Amino acid sequence: MTQNRTHTCGALRLSDAGASVRLCGWMENLREVGGSLVFVVLRDFYGTTQLVTEDPALIAQLKALNKESTVAANGTVRERSSKNPKQATGDVEVVLESVEVLGRCRYNELPFEINRSCDADESARLRYRFLDLRNPAVKDKILLRCNVVAALRQAMTEHGFLEITTPILTASSPEGARDYLVPARKHPGKFYALPQAPQQFKQLLMTAGFDRYFQIAPCFRDEDARGDRSPGEFYQLDMEMAFATQEDVFAVIEDVLPPIFARFGTYDIASKPPFRRIKYLDALETYGTDKPDLRIDLTAKDVTALFAGTEFAPFQGQTVKAVPVSDCALTRKQIDKLLADCEVIAGSKLYWCKTDDKGAVAGGVAKFVDAPAFIEALDLKPNTLVVLCPGKLGQAQKAAGVAIKQLGAACPGHMDKERYEFCWIVDFPMYEIGEESGELEFCHNPFSMPNGGMETLLRAERGELDPLSITADQYDIVCNGIELSSGAVRNHDPEIMVKAFEFVRLGEEDVKAKFPAMYNAFCYGAPPHAGIAPGVDRMVMLLAGVDTIREVIPFPMNKNAQDVMMDAPSQVTRKQLDELHIAIVTE
Repeated sequence: MTQNRTHTCGALRLSDAGASVRLCGWMENLREVGGSLVFVVLRDFYGTTQLVTEDPALIAQLKALNKESTVAANGTVRERSSKNPKQATGDVEVVLESVEVLGRCRYNELPFEINRSCDADESARLRYRFLDLRNPAVKDKILLRCNVVAALRQAMTEHGFLEITTPILTASSPEGARDYLVPARKHPGKFYALPQAPQQFKQLLMTAGFDRYFQIAPCFRDEDARGDRSPGEFYQLDMEMAFATQEDVFAVIEDVLPPIFARFGTYDIASKPPFRRIKYLDALETYGTDKPDLRIDLTAKDVTALFAGTEFAPFQGQTVKAVPVSDCALTRKQIDKLLADCEVIAGSKLYWCKTDDKGAVAGGVAKFVDAPAFIEALDLKPNTLVVLCPGKLGQAQKAAGVAIKQLGAACPGHMDKERYEFCWIVDFPMYEIGEESGELEFCHNPFSMPNGGMETLLRAERGELDPLSITADQYDIVCNGIELSSGAVRNHDPEIMVKAFEFVRLGEEDVKAKFPAMYNAFCYGAPPHAGIAPGVDRMVMLLAGVDTIREVIPFPMNKNAQDVMMDAPSQVTRKQLDELHIAIVTE
């Protein structure tokens, strides 16, 4: 028995027939039959139960209520004459004896039908999220999230990790995204920052002597939204291990994630360890992306040499990638539409040709192709579509990656959708040339250990190798084309750290100023350590089989980082600003 009720709305069965019960919930629907019989569907967190009455006074009381009013229903359970096999409680109904109104819905019209809220406009769903969450289909995704987080906690604890919380108010740190800043009332002109990740704190825990740390960590980044990223706030399974290598991290993740994906996922097949490992540059060359979806069997081939003397202007002096698609039955109209969609995503034009049922090259740009060499180079069989992606190397690779993803989904037989395919992307470049600065910058995580350590950096400093060829002991885990997390073996040696930062024009004093606690701690003898932080929101999104991360977050912001339900961000009073020594200047 629970407080104020004997059963939940999902609990009653035939064995309860004859029992006196008290149910509490929301009045989902009322159906009147002939003016003298009323059926009511009562819903709570656990399910629905049908109520029935022929009492004129109760009928009048119920008809006076708006749908979604909260009521307590007292009555007797009986077997239904017309059973509902789709309802867990469909064998029984409750004959009403009395009804108490616990919370009246004061609106005749709802912003949307509760059970069809997923079809409503997203802005309405977010504004009335408390109603949207009453929809069992929406609620179940949040319940899934709760169960996944509980399973992750249990698995990490069983692997010897301690759950330790780290500060939310901390110092601003250059970690790649914009900080959310919090003014410090007691320190005029100074600001806290909400952590983009617990990166420095978890490394400090390793330096402090803790061996294995984890946390379901909130992270805050002022960045734009997209399908797999929520603006503002997100959560990750943050972990770090002392005296650990890349192999140690891989072993833990490969032991923790597959059972959870197999247990909770929309699909019950998940990769078994060891996960496939793909070097970063190989991933770009073969799949056109560092987030390959290995459920798709298509790959890119470099055919630049085949067009060395081409008369076709778009291919002249360009890298050309080819994506062959065997047994392709798409019509020319379908091909043109698909490539137009790819061009919008990739930002460059794609071309095509195909082999007919006799193996001859035809259609599209076929007249610019040396057919025998083309067929031999790509080992083309009859009825194979070939999508061609020209451009500078990076652009050609990106276009090929987009084509692989779109073609895999559009062409039957090339994508096994109902599974979870994991892979590791390894050997990321340590440095890159910045698009805006035109100078050497860190490619990903500045805290990563360069492969080869100090010796590699010294060789680059002496001019014996190109700094752009230095790889980091860094890795990403990818599932079904979505990056779940980046991780790395950390640069725990202050001398190596300073040398690594010198390549991006930052000296020892700069490192001390930007990362004072970590640099100081490392000078007291830090252990080698490594970690990773898979995104909880992205994991649940994959498990639930939905396309947007907002579906698995209880109270998400919209694409403009606004909480339209709570009206955040909002204006504050002049008094609050004065206490924080802040003035708002408008132009």
